[in-house]
Amino acid sequence: CGRGSGWPRSGRIRGAAAMDLFGDLRRMNKRQLYYQVLNFAMIVSSALMIWKGLIVVTGSESPIVVVLSGSMEPAFHRGDLLFLTNFHDDPIRAGEIVVFKVEGRDIPIVHRVIKVHEKGNGNIKFLTKGDNNEVDDRGLYKEGQNWLEKKDVVGRARGFLPYVGMVTIIMNDYPKFKYALLAVMGAYVLLKRES
Repeated sequence: CGRGSGWPRSGRIRGAAAMDLFGDLRRMNKRQLYYQVLNFAMIVSSALMIWKGLIVVTGSESPIVVVLSGSMEPAFHRGDLLFLTNFHDDPIRAGEIVVFKVEGRDIPIVHRVIKVHEKGNGNIKFLTKGDNNEVDDRGLYKEGQNWLEKKDVVGRARGFLPYVGMVTIIMNDYPKFKYALLAVMGAYVLLKRES
């Protein structure tokens, strides 16, 4: 039957592709292998330089973040990619969406500023809340803390791409998928030959 005869053939094709991959690796001489490793290192270092450049330009320690929960719906959904800036001269205003870090929590939180308290000496304290939450964030702050300060802010949302960050969420939820993807990408870069 047609279906039965197709199964072994596709298995042979997958096996042949894997053998070709390892065959390419065996046929490479040391010089070609070093060249490919250097190409891979250049790609990684370029990505790091671009990231550091974004940190300098935006003033934010994390210029790009992924929304991990639905607490900001309908403004932002889980998996949205946010672009942040954090210029310290810009005043924080009610209605603005900020990303902040709280002592004792590793993951930054994306919520809206709902109240701002300015003192005469220029100190600003503010309160946040998720658009989709019933209560403000005082329960999320460290014990005894009722307000956030500018030092707690990682950045302010300036733009977003919907759902692009779902890849990051999937890789965090399924670490085996992340390592498999990284291995495939690394193998591709190392074994790709210049034409």
